[in-house]
Amino acid sequence: MSEITDFDALRRAMAENSEQPEGPARNARAEQLLVQAERLNIPLAVIEALGHQLKVYNYSSEKDKMFVPFARLLRMWDEHPEDFDEYETHSLHWVFKWMSSGMLDQPHIPLASIEKWLGEMEHRYRLAGHSERAVRSAEFSVAAHIGDVDRAERAYAAWLAADRDSMADCHACELDGQGWWQAERGRDAEALELWAPVLSGEFTCAHEPHAVLASSLVPLLRLGRLDEARAHHLRGFRLVRAMESMRGAYADHVEFCALTGNEARGLELLAERPAYFTDTGHPRSRMNFMSVVTLLMDRLTELGLGDQQVPGPAGRSWTARELAAHARGEALALAARFDRRNGTPHISERVRRRMGQRPLVERLALGVRSERLAHPVRPVAPAPVMPASAATGDEPDLAALLAEARRLSDTLQPNAVEAWAAVARAAEGTDLDARDRAEIADHEAMDLGPEGAELFERAAELYAEAGDPGEALAARARAAYVRALAGQVDEAVEAVAGPYDEVLALYAEDGTGVRQTASVLMGRARILMRLVHEADDATGGGASQETVLAQAEGAAREVLALVDGHTGDDVRLASRAAEARAMLAELAVHHGDVEKAADLFAGASAAYVDAGLPWFAVEYEARLAGLAQHLGDTAEAERALKAALEHGGPHLEATGRAQLHLQLAEVLGGRGQSAEAAEHALDAAHWADEAGEGPTFGAWARHLLGGFLLRQGRWAEAAEVLESALLDLSAETHGDGAIVQTQWWLGDCLSRLGEHRASAERRLQAAEIARHWPEQHDHATLAHLAAESLDQAGLPTEADQAYARAGELWRSLGNVHGLVRSQRARAWLALRSDDGAEPARELMAAAVHECVSALSTAADEESRQRLTAELGHTHRQFGDLLARSSAEDAEDGSIRATFEEALTEVEEAVSVFASLGADARHARTGAELAAGWLAADLGRSAEAAARARAVLEAYADATEDDEAAQERRAEAEQMLRVVREPEDC
Repeated sequence: MSEITDFDALRRAMAENSEQPEGPARNARAEQLLVQAERLNIPLAVIEALGHQLKVYNYSSEKDKMFVPFARLLRMWDEHPEDFDEYETHSLHWVFKWMSSGMLDQPHIPLASIEKWLGEMEHRYRLAGHSERAVRSAEFSVAAHIGDVDRAERAYAAWLAADRDSMADCHACELDGQGWWQAERGRDAEALELWAPVLSGEFTCAHEPHAVLASSLVPLLRLGRLDEARAHHLRGFRLVRAMESMRGAYADHVEFCALTGNEARGLELLAERPAYFTDTGHPRSRMNFMSVVTLLMDRLTELGLGDQQVPGPAGRSWTARELAAHARGEALALAARFDRRNGTPHISERVRRRMGQRPLVERLALGVRSERLAHPVRPVAPAPVMPASAATGDEPDLAALLAEARRLSDTLQPNAVEAWAAVARAAEGTDLDARDRAEIADHEAMDLGPEGAELFERAAELYAEAGDPGEALAARARAAYVRALAGQVDEAVEAVAGPYDEVLALYAEDGTGVRQTASVLMGRARILMRLVHEADDATGGGASQETVLAQAEGAAREVLALVDGHTGDDVRLASRAAEARAMLAELAVHHGDVEKAADLFAGASAAYVDAGLPWFAVEYEARLAGLAQHLGDTAEAERALKAALEHGGPHLEATGRAQLHLQLAEVLGGRGQSAEAAEHALDAAHWADEAGEGPTFGAWARHLLGGFLLRQGRWAEAAEVLESALLDLSAETHGDGAIVQTQWWLGDCLSRLGEHRASAERRLQAAEIARHWPEQHDHATLAHLAAESLDQAGLPTEADQAYARAGELWRSLGNVHGLVRSQRARAWLALRSDDGAEPARELMAAAVHECVSALSTAADEESRQRLTAELGHTHRQFGDLLARSSAEDAEDGSIRATFEEALTEVEEAVSVFASLGADARHARTGAELAAGWLAADLGRSAEAAARARAVLEAYADATEDDEAAQERRAEAEQMLRVVREPEDC
């Protein structure tokens, strides 16, 4: 640390320290600076150093340290007020408010001392001529803290009635406190109305909207405004994450996670701030933090995860159950200290209420990645409904279970297999007849999928034993089909041939019904369709692809011919007809007849819906959506995907639901419907996580969601989601293009949020990947954007290097516009450096040369028009650069010569823009006005006036709603007034 030898150096050091992150390191530096200030033997230096120390303490976890420097400042004021300048006098009175609230936060300070301090504050403010607004606000805080509602309401009314003056908190902070009180009193809607100007960005400060965003979370949840709550969490947590002093707001975000089914994210938040468990400098925020830790840990324990390892105080490992007990004890002990000080039970009651809250939403999707908990604790689909007789009493009613299972299977309900499993469990040790045993085996085989062939064969034997040869043949056909699913397609074709011939013969003799016959015919058709899929790459069984297609089509049509006219109310037969149409649709795709395929899939879907089996329509609506996209009919694709989600309802598995939402998000995004697309991308990410597919298409969903949020200007939310997506995106799974695009979008978000250094890093990372691509346009664009961010981040050397690299790339691509803009940017950078005026001139002259050279070889009129406009802008910027390059201490003759040169460039810009006609009117008039001001500076009033009148004439027909025109007219009129004033004197 260098020695501070003068007051200016001290002030520079304090300013530098103010820019450092909140925390003990900044506080320690402030303490060192006070020691060095005392050595200067300048009272004001000590006063300023004490004020700086007090400020950094207040904005840290060591708030308890701020009372000592304030007491010293107050003593210095009482003894030598003349040592304080105007700013430090104001600051001293300003921090009275910090002392008042700070005392409330420290339970060891007696309430009587706080009340005495409040009176002292009122007395000193009155002596200084300040309004009582800040005093009444402080009194309100005391009354609300101890639970004296009547006094709090009176102080609140007096606070709002008093005049705002220089001692009043900023608008943002005042609205924060006022909204908090409304929410505390159960008036959530009124709270959010008060907070609206802060949330919209109308009023901000160092800690706002950070605190309001956090405070708004639970009120929004209670009002059911879930989309806003999600947005406020993503936006608000980003703001408080790095601010050590905002433990209370951080706790609000942990609470939000516990109340919305986002327990895993809550754990991640705890892991990010281990010091929050133990920092003791601000007891009230520690109490609030430990309260929500208890809430979260209790929730995990309730979900069966009490033994899960969780982040906690350093020095040992913690389970959720252990941390719940520890945090509860800490929170209640702190609350008891406050209550002893206050003489009321209010704080303990509030803490208990907070710890005892119940979830307000079962699961609110956030769109950001979160580590999965130890095991799934929430079902994603409803359990099968059991009959009343089976659900009551100690012993299940086997007859009722059988009846229910048959009803479900006869009507093709999704939970039929589970119902038969319940029958099997209830029937253990019971002597069932062959038919019952056949059906149990049949459905158990269905549950086994490709491994169920042998059990289907056993079911066939039992059906035959029960005297149902048709159903026995159907079971054998099912056995053949699952062999095809296992990859044994040729064997399956042979295995189904016998049952097929036998069932047709049996049906002809009235030995079995349509249902059993249709089942065998459908089994054969399914196997032949598997053969079609095999024949896509190679022939199966020696048959040509045309033969296989013909056989499959014949089989599907045979099913249709059999069931035609027989479906009636038989949903099984209706299902066979619908599936056969879907097979014909699939075959139409193979023949290249996409429109016919779409019609057939639509028919199959409609048939399932008409039969009361909408969940079977999901697959075909999804296929129809893909075909519609192929045909360019995005409206039909959107309809089909929404229908698929509706038809699937609660029966859709998480994976299928995620895929449908993802496909719909892509379709809607392509149609420009970003808001709705974002909703589906959010749902896709949520269901992908539920399915354990977060790193695969969950990451892709987050990638899309971030892009859609970006399109809506929701920069902070988009940044959170995109950063989350990058954790899982990989070149192997998603392609490096997805990574580049995500980094690109994230760089754009960070730029809009003012995080320019981080924006540059993201853009450079993306550029490094794009550097290896054959086509270099993206590489050039990213290098250019990175240069812009580096410049805005205050890194001119790095920015110049990036612009130079971008310029080389633009030149190699033949992109004159990019090259010229990089040269102009480098010129402005050069001008800001020492001795940079001449290099800046050279760079801008080179940009003019590039434009002129490109114009001489332009291939078409459109290119000429664009290059001409670029030339005009370059001349205009050259003129502006020259005008600003003249040093203030230069000789008058030198300044005049530079202004003359600048005027020549701007006049050239006017001429170039004029050649483009009406399309460049605003650009021309802007240059005209710039030339007018330069002429005025050179003492050419008549020329300046003429240019102003030319602008007014250019906008003679402008309407009042043309803002650009009105701005130009106002500036021209101002110029006329300025250049006429010397003549009037």
